[in-house]
Amino acid sequence: MRALTVIPNQTGSLEVSDLPEPQPKANELLVEGIAMGVCGTDKEIVRGEYGWAPPGSERLVIGHESLGRVRSAPSGSQFKAGDLVVGVVRRPDPVPCGACAHGQFDMCRNGRYRERGIKELNGYGSQLWCVETDYAVRLDPSLAEVGVLLEPTTVVTKAWEQVRKVGERAWFEPRSVLVTGAGPIGLLAALLGVQQGLDVHVLDRVTDGPKPDLVSDLGATYHHDDVSTVVGKLQPNIVIEATGAGPVVFGVLENTGSYAITCLTGVSPTGRTLSIDAGSINRDIVLENDAIIGSVNANLQHYRDGAKSLAAADADWLNSLITRRVPIEHAADAFQSAPDDVKVIITLDRA
Repeated sequence: MRALTVIPNQTGSLEVSDLPEPQPKANELLVEGIAMGVCGTDKEIVRGEYGWAPPGSERLVIGHESLGRVRSAPSGSQFKAGDLVVGVVRRPDPVPCGACAHGQFDMCRNGRYRERGIKELNGYGSQLWCVETDYAVRLDPSLAEVGVLLEPTTVVTKAWEQVRKVGERAWFEPRSVLVTGAGPIGLLAALLGVQQGLDVHVLDRVTDGPKPDLVSDLGATYHHDDVSTVVGKLQPNIVIEATGAGPVVFGVLENTGSYAITCLTGVSPTGRTLSIDAGSINRDIVLENDAIIGSVNANLQHYRDGAKSLAAADADWLNSLITRRVPIEHAADAFQSAPDDVKVIITLDRA
């Protein structure tokens, strides 16, 4: 079978490899790969900046955003041949920490978790893959073309969950949300905001291409002005920050109103400095009862909830998020950015 592999921490090692077909264990599904999504983490791994191969292996099969169709399932399981499925990315650490022991491996305390296609476990970027039945999520058949969006949807599903939990420390009836960044995470965060009946605003720096229309088609409002101006004018109850850009993050924190909740989902690059009025920001956060939270990864419940959100969304809108579909034999092209890219996926089941 064909699979996308790298030698972690080695630049230029991406290749389409011929690997033996996997043999499922007693508790595993055998899945025919349909597609894998490409995100910033995958690009870092391909550039040799990140990633860990499985113990005893030189190469890592990449791909943590998955979509596949079950070829075979264990007798007595809830799955059957033909089911559309996604594999969960993270696995609990073997110790385990208290969070992992309670099924909250997205909140792992000691960092010993493993991740498919990223850290010590082969990913889903192959024409066949296996996954434990406990870490597979069935999708509605209508999502056959777009189900690869589930993993990024789980990230924002968790972010929204965390916002609600923080908000409910006191009276909480939010009306508006600002999403900063109109990439896949930001747009999916906006989708979930619309599904909750909120007044949704999305801020991004581009003025053309598909992003403004994607926001408009969702029924949200697109902005491209300075972040301080937009936040100051809107005074949103909630901000989902999806850029990881320092000036945007602190532009948000400096301008939100009372009891604002800012959820950070974008991972910032290190080594960049920014001049801020730390005292003023701290003063506002304290005196206005603001909250700033970080959110990453997802657990099984987030996958299940995210699958429901995708099934309830407009299929044409979801399909429009996927701006390029690259066949596996030309996979290297998927890691080169194009001007109008929103979501790029690699197809595993077609030339």
